[in-house]
Amino acid sequence: MDSYMAVKPAEINKTQGIELLALYRITELIGTAVNLDSTLSSILGVLNDTMKMERATLLIFDRTRRKLAIKASCGLSTEEEMRGVYRPDEGVCGQIFQTCSPFVVPDINSEPLFLNRTGARSKVKKSKISFLGVPVVVKGKPEGVLTVDRLFGEDVSFEEDIRFLTVLATLIAQFITLHQEIAKKEAKLIEENASLKARLHQVHDGHFIIGHSKPMQEVFSIIDKVASSTVTVLLLGESGTGKELVARAIHEGGNRKDKPFIKVNCAALPETLLESELFGHERGAFTGAHASRAGRFELADCGTIFLDEIGEMPLSLQAKMLRVLQEKQFERIGGSKTLSVDVRIVAATNVSLEDAVARGLFRADLYYRLNVVPVVLPPLRERKEDIPLLFSHFLGKSNDRNGKKIHITPDLLDFLISYPWPGNIREMQNLVERMVILVEGDRLTLGDLPANLIKMERLERPVQVETTPPVKASLQVSPKSLHDIERFEIEAALRRNGWVQIRAARELGLTERQIGYRIRKYGLNRYDSFR
Repeated sequence: MDSYMAVKPAEINKTQGIELLALYRITELIGTAVNLDSTLSSILGVLNDTMKMERATLLIFDRTRRKLAIKASCGLSTEEEMRGVYRPDEGVCGQIFQTCSPFVVPDINSEPLFLNRTGARSKVKKSKISFLGVPVVVKGKPEGVLTVDRLFGEDVSFEEDIRFLTVLATLIAQFITLHQEIAKKEAKLIEENASLKARLHQVHDGHFIIGHSKPMQEVFSIIDKVASSTVTVLLLGESGTGKELVARAIHEGGNRKDKPFIKVNCAALPETLLESELFGHERGAFTGAHASRAGRFELADCGTIFLDEIGEMPLSLQAKMLRVLQEKQFERIGGSKTLSVDVRIVAATNVSLEDAVARGLFRADLYYRLNVVPVVLPPLRERKEDIPLLFSHFLGKSNDRNGKKIHITPDLLDFLISYPWPGNIREMQNLVERMVILVEGDRLTLGDLPANLIKMERLERPVQVETTPPVKASLQVSPKSLHDIERFEIEAALRRNGWVQIRAARELGLTERQIGYRIRKYGLNRYDSFR
């Protein structure tokens, strides 16, 4: 093409001062940049103010549309910018983009390939407009095209302008690269933040499991592993530790999440009513049975049934429960038809089932069928780093419900962290609601705590000391033999862990089988320890 001229960099001449001033202003803009688009437009504005270039555009290749589109401009209206769209092989800009080389059109009126798609040059009365363009290259690949217009006479050389624009295009490429890296890091931070929030607030059907402590991370890990399976899960832990939330989380995390989640409290009903509640009954099966009724197992078909307080289930019902676990079959009370169900079972208890088995109150075979995957929920006093998060969560919810904006003082927070929380999360939730309703001002202080809670904290303090000294002050006789020392350590660990054997074994570095052997060896019993 005769009207195109490939230009090589020339020696620096008398225009160096103007160019350096322009570059100084441009680097200042880049150094204080906040927004990419506005900064690019300001950079092009310097070309007009300092270098006396009429129009300037920065076209960036849109990989989604496969088009070169104007990212920033100087001297163009919004409508003109919108019209400046080119294929990467179209017109002068396409040639610059594809060849990655600078080009000059000395007179756009005599160049048939110059498209003037924006229509901006029709307003210029000068007879001769020259067009200069250089590629914007990022990591060795063309990213866009930088163009300017000049009003020139016949004897003007373009070499110095091309050299300057090439330097500027390099700065712009570095600026774009830096912005892209920042955007990637921001996106990664947003993703990590979302991931942390997801772990911090595991949402399951509107319920929250809050915690970032190590014990809770272990619980989250088990939930993730067992949720997609159909394995029976046994939740262990003190009352108020959130066993129902974990059961629901397991249900919601699996492929049964769209099916029923049925919960039954085995300690809330007498034996006769509990059997009917679980397995249903036929009409006339007993006094008051005026119609047939489906039980909870039937209602939970293809879903999950949560058996809370399973340790309180009467021994006479346990045989029928064992059959449901093994064969997924049962009969309604007063019925002869065998019903089959596909139910995922999650059970929970706050008592030691091993101890109940040893005392003949719980069937050993049922215990082994339930205890496929045990999940120990830590008491609140063992996850102190979660206390501020939990209290803040409950405080925010209570504020919303009661139309208040109550805050907590540091002294109160310190007290809450040191408090043993015998009622665990349930106790905290009720405490927050009570304090928010009764508080006079907009801050919760130590003075807003119930008197019985402060008294309880003082009574519980000596119990916490037993984790550090090797000998409890409450023991009247010091151990005198290895036999006595081992017995004492086993019993102390069991008491510290609420007589949950698996947790005590973990603390002592024993297996569940080893600690069970030692409990039988020394005849340890949680009820004897309180005598």
